[in-house]
Amino acid sequence: MNWILLIIAGLFEVAFAACLGKAKEATGTESTYWYIGFLVCLVVSMLLLIKVTQVLPIGTAYAVWTGIGAVGTVLVGILVFKEPATLWRLFFITTLIASIVGLKVVSH
Repeated sequence: MNWILLIIAGLFEVAFAACLGKAKEATGTESTYWYIGFLVCLVVSMLLLIKVTQVLPIGTAYAVWTGIGAVGTVLVGILVFKEPATLWRLFFITTLIASIVGLKVVSH
């Protein structure tokens, strides 16, 4: 269950980064709503991370959390914000995913 919560926490990290990107593009009240979304996602992500680190090793949990956030944010950048999907970006995202899976495999 804690691994599922950690994945959800990582997805909320992706969401708060995406909210920042959308807030930058928006103006007026819409921008304010995106910043509120950022704060909500940030709080949920941190609370879930705190919860899972009570059971999972902090080094593993934090590395997986940031890895999910990094991979997800790059994918959101490519899919939503039309950032370039170069060979090297995709290569290194793939190696990051392999590292996250590896941490899960070797953690007890």
